[in-house]
Amino acid sequence: MFAKRLLQKVKNNNSSSSNQNNLPHGNLKSTDLNPHISLHYGVPSTASVLAFDPIQRLLAIGTLDGRIKVIGGDNIEGLLISPISLPYKSLEFLQNQGFLVSVSNGNDIQVWDLEHRCIASSLKWESNITAFSVICNTSFMYVGDEFGLMCVLKYDAEEGKLLQLPYHVPATSLTEASAVSQSYHESIVGILPQPCTSGNRVLIAYESGLIILWDISEAQIVVVRGNKDLQLDDEGFDTSPSAANDEPPDTTHSIQEEKEISSLCWASSSGTILAVGYVDGDIMLWNLSSSAINANQQAGRSPNGVVKLQLSSAKRRIPVIVLHWAADSQSNNNCRGQLFIYGGDEIGSEEVLTVLSLEWSSGIQTLRCVGRVDLTLAGSFADMILIPKAGSVENDVSGDLFVLTNPGNLHVYRDANLSTLASDSENASSLPAIPFPVVIPMTDPVLTASKLSVISKGENSPKALLEIASIMRTGASPAIAADPKWPLTGGVPSQLSFAEDKTVGRIYITGYGDGSVRIWDATYPVLSLILGLKDEALSTKDAQANSPVTALDFCSLSTSLAVGNKSGLVSVFKFYGSSEDTSFHFVTETEHEVRSVHQTKGLQCFAVFSLLSSPVQTLQYDSSGVKLAVGYECGRVAVLDVSTSSVLFLTDCASSSSSPVMSIVLDTFSDIGNLKSPKHSGSKNLKEPAESLAFILTRDSHVIVLNSMTGNMIIPRAMHPKTESSAISLHVIEHITLVSEASDEKEPENISQDSVTHIEPVKPIIGTEAKCDEVELHSSKETAYSREKLSDSFVLLCSKTALRLYTLKSLLQGNKKSIRKVKLGKPCCWATTIRKKGESACGLILLYETGVIEIR
Repeated sequence: MFAKRLLQKVKNNNSSSSNQNNLPHGNLKSTDLNPHISLHYGVPSTASVLAFDPIQRLLAIGTLDGRIKVIGGDNIEGLLISPISLPYKSLEFLQNQGFLVSVSNGNDIQVWDLEHRCIASSLKWESNITAFSVICNTSFMYVGDEFGLMCVLKYDAEEGKLLQLPYHVPATSLTEASAVSQSYHESIVGILPQPCTSGNRVLIAYESGLIILWDISEAQIVVVRGNKDLQLDDEGFDTSPSAANDEPPDTTHSIQEEKEISSLCWASSSGTILAVGYVDGDIMLWNLSSSAINANQQAGRSPNGVVKLQLSSAKRRIPVIVLHWAADSQSNNNCRGQLFIYGGDEIGSEEVLTVLSLEWSSGIQTLRCVGRVDLTLAGSFADMILIPKAGSVENDVSGDLFVLTNPGNLHVYRDANLSTLASDSENASSLPAIPFPVVIPMTDPVLTASKLSVISKGENSPKALLEIASIMRTGASPAIAADPKWPLTGGVPSQLSFAEDKTVGRIYITGYGDGSVRIWDATYPVLSLILGLKDEALSTKDAQANSPVTALDFCSLSTSLAVGNKSGLVSVFKFYGSSEDTSFHFVTETEHEVRSVHQTKGLQCFAVFSLLSSPVQTLQYDSSGVKLAVGYECGRVAVLDVSTSSVLFLTDCASSSSSPVMSIVLDTFSDIGNLKSPKHSGSKNLKEPAESLAFILTRDSHVIVLNSMTGNMIIPRAMHPKTESSAISLHVIEHITLVSEASDEKEPENISQDSVTHIEPVKPIIGTEAKCDEVELHSSKETAYSREKLSDSFVLLCSKTALRLYTLKSLLQGNKKSIRKVKLGKPCCWATTIRKKGESACGLILLYETGVIEIR
């Protein structure tokens, strides 16, 4: 049972104390819980590499910690987590096959099955992989390593196996066939299947600058290029903004030193022009067509056909790290396009992504740079990728550009904007970029408060929320709605609709630093916006505008929403089924102003309480939604009667140190009067009327119990542990029978799986529909049930370093001694209780500062 897990206690206490450490911790296993991530929103902060499937229109983002985020159309997102938490060197789709291939820094090649969201097959490479490429529209892939060996792999989807084929090309074979003197341990830095050859030809680039075009079927070299025979027909083009390139120099320049290759890409759809970036910042465009080579030889010219580009004339430049080519589909001779470059600029210059508009006529020697644009980045560069337009697998200037920067920023430059680069590059320096449309904003605006509320079946609020949703969705704010022209359209969307029989089972409420509030339908893993409340609806002429939201609570029984902010203002909203004239209440500590207003249909503010100028720390409705408790940063507590828009009471500071109020629980007990004094602990008067209590927890771990109607102290003084620590939350656990003795327990360093369940995300979905879990989540109170509440309950105090459990009876009698204490092995920052419907057992979820989640 959950309670046994929480306390790590067994019912049988007859065993000797020497054997207690060997006792089982309970019968709950991690398999009974199966915690997993249903959906992951946004781009991970450690994102580092991109891949795209042009047919299925899916974008994959690899991270530095072994995760892969897959993004498709609207609200279609999934997260794949490798058991190996290492960065990815390479990430490529097996196009239109539903598989994704990743290569980690540990040289693990993994094939991911996107439909089943798991690793279908993996292969551990013995040497260091330095180059990787998938042959387009096939299941074959090339692997190059540090010793110059190129191998071929194939993924057999029917067998579910990644196979290494016997075909391989060692560096010795190529150097002997090319008659080029080269080290036998030369690393392969790039492998590019040549377009229009069905994978029969592949370009292999070595670290020292050697370039070989190899024919797989004929097992022979087609073209060899290298530093030794590199001779430029001119000194090249300086494409820096201060240079003029209309009249290139007429001198010849021969390069004899070795130039180390750092990047490469095809610069023509036919695979005849190759763009190569070097460590020294140079860019070479090579003509590899056989016809051009023969024509040059017959004319007595150099057969090399190469032109150099320089982004800067500085002597010390950063390496050319990334090269991508986008062809101009309007060009009849395939001699025009845009070259996207990261690197090549002077060391210490501003970090930009450079786009060169290039064109040539009869040969590469006639190349001209007709435009240059430097795109300013939103952070340090991580990766970029060109997204071809729908229906095309070829990069084109009419496609889209995705740029990934740190930490986890993804921006897209639309096709229309990229097309302007070639025609009007001078006015395109400030090209607008569209940020990745996040479902729930976290940083713009800044998320400052949130609340997940479960809506019980049978209440009127689900229908009311659906009415609100139907009203608000037609006029959703453009800043919130997704961009209808977003280029990613792949994946399978969830089958969600707002049909008449659909109910809202959960809502997620978010408050922001600009004072706005948004309510989301959280019934399914794919969240959808119900409505947004702007700051104008949350503030008055007497209160500070744009004050950050600091606390939220929602009562589904009364469809009432409470919002607290940093200026001490508490705004109360309720749902109006139709337009009507009603009263608006503005309440201060000394005045109660009533105004007549006309409320429209929907969620409208009907009362504002401005009692203190101290920030609101916590808000808590009682089970009926009539009373609302407000905890302030200054340590004071107010209890409001929402039905009459009045203040029941306002306390002095809950602790002598004026410590902020962290948690409030409002609850009702039928026999609490018999427990106030130890003298009456043996008898119970069931006819005694129920009493409403307010349990208040401050940051310095002081617990105060009040009568929530009068504000009178139930216990004469605040209770606090002997060892004070920073408190997080307080929870009342009702009617759990435990046999236990007062003892302290330290959290073991290596907790067994039978003791604590660590959440390991498995099988993340990509836009698939999920059922609503029959588990209730409580932030600081229990959901109201139609059952009598008994006094044989427990109070759980969660702090940063420990968990303490008290009986309600001992707490009300002023007993400071806990019946169970668990010292945590690492700092905790958040805690909540969970209860499965229909059961009295209760569980606990802990979130640590390290990001680890535990279920007890």
